[in-house]
Amino acid sequence: MTTKRATTESVIKQFAKYVIGNYKRLPVVIVRGKGCYVWDARSRRYLDLFPGWAVSGIGHCHPRVVRAVREQVGRLIHVANNYYSVPQGELAERLSRKSFGGQCFFCNSGAEANEAAIKLARIATPPGKNKIITMHNSFHGRTLATVKATAQPKYQKGFEPLPQGFGYVPFNDFRALERAVNPRTCAVMIEPIQGEGGINVASERYLKQVRKLCDRKKILLIFDEVQTGMGRTGEYFAYQTYGVVPDIMTLAKALGGGVAIGAMVARPEIAAKLVPGSHASTFGGNALAAAAACAVFDAIDDEKLLENTRKMSRYAFRKLAELRKRHEVITDLRGKGLMIGVELAKPGAGVVDRCRKKGLLINCTHDVVLRFMPPMIVEESHIDEGVAILDEALAEEFGN
Repeated sequence: MTTKRATTESVIKQFAKYVIGNYKRLPVVIVRGKGCYVWDARSRRYLDLFPGWAVSGIGHCHPRVVRAVREQVGRLIHVANNYYSVPQGELAERLSRKSFGGQCFFCNSGAEANEAAIKLARIATPPGKNKIITMHNSFHGRTLATVKATAQPKYQKGFEPLPQGFGYVPFNDFRALERAVNPRTCAVMIEPIQGEGGINVASERYLKQVRKLCDRKKILLIFDEVQTGMGRTGEYFAYQTYGVVPDIMTLAKALGGGVAIGAMVARPEIAAKLVPGSHASTFGGNALAAAAACAVFDAIDDEKLLENTRKMSRYAFRKLAELRKRHEVITDLRGKGLMIGVELAKPGAGVVDRCRKKGLLINCTHDVVLRFMPPMIVEESHIDEGVAILDEALAEEFGN
């Protein structure tokens, strides 16, 4: 480990020389995080209401996760998956009991979880049924297969030829989906709430129609809950807010409390199709990541974070609705739980930049949708602070 003191300038210079520039990075070097806040190399504090692209769902460096990781790292970090390990079994049981009684496959990211779901959907259905239907403005990952599953051409450009076997229909349009299903269709993959796509919320009627269609046509329903899972919507999983149970569910982001882990949960009779040799992940479900994820469950349950999410969601929507009355540029508020989109009539990049300079971290997707995904530990004072900064930023960027 280096002993020299890192400065903002030295780290940015180091990245420019040694790190591939595939990310558009902001000129901030984050060195510490705690709860709803992070600090940069200049000791500047920021209120983080979009923590780690929703990874830090229970806040930065949650004490339970820190303690679990410290204890586990001194006992066992990794063991090959041709052996058993206690933390992985414990995590699988928790996921199964909290969801729909499925069996689990572990990996390292949401993209990997979705890759596993794609492979399982194909191997678990009869030969010739290999087409998966996804939704316009979806986002399922950056691997070649998940880029193809992502129905946004901007992510696919330049990477052709891409894997075949995917079709796209408009989100929340049941008739379009019904027309697209054919004898080759093996699955429908859908985000209950599209995150990167602009916080687009599926209607309950739509998802219930999709479930019935899948049952009628004997095709699998996959819910990508990489962003919506682990309490984000006020229940452990978004499907529980709709009363629509998928056959396969994918998770990542908040699952590990900041430690990299992904998971696929599938009904046992479907999961049985992944036999030895059909799929694997070297680091998947390693002891360290699994122990961290178990600590996330402990935090959510013991600290009543699902209840807090629902309570803070109501408060945040109320405060943002008041803000909307003061700023005509806000055209829509939407979301569930602590997954909130504020749509603007004009591009929002400047607003995000002004917020950062004032000490608030948020995100803008699809050019005009500001994304707020506060950690589940958020309090009213944090929301008040964030809305006040956003109010100032909007006034400066667009006027009242």
